Amino acid sequence: MTMKPGANNERVYRMAFASVYPHYVTKVEKKGRTKEELHTVIDWLTGYTEKGLAKVIADKTDFATFFANAPRMHPNASMITGMICGYRIEEIDDPIMRQVRYLDKLVDELAKGRAMEKILRK
Repeated sequence: MTMKPGANNERVYRMAFASVYPHYVTKVEKKGRTKEELHTVIDWLTGYTEKGLAKVIADKTDFATFFANAPRMHPNASMITGMICGYRIEEIDDPIMRQVRYLDKLVDELAKGRAMEKILRK
């Protein structure tokens, strides 16, 4: 099953990263991981530093812009595979939605206690 561009995708694209970020923090902290580890994962995937991330959050940047303006998407991002939200990541055609799901998957792995070395595909 592939996710095609549609109304639901557009809703996700327009959603502010800042509105989802606190949920990421809560999810990982509830499982004994830290905000710093979350930032490491976000930096690995997108290249956003602490300063860049703070600006994205303050500016209420939407997900489409968050990924479009990412300093650099990690070349190993395509190694992020598996199921997320009922979809197989590697089968998602829409590039922005695939990037959103990459981030969701990394946050899930962090929350599930996976070793950082494995999360960062080393």
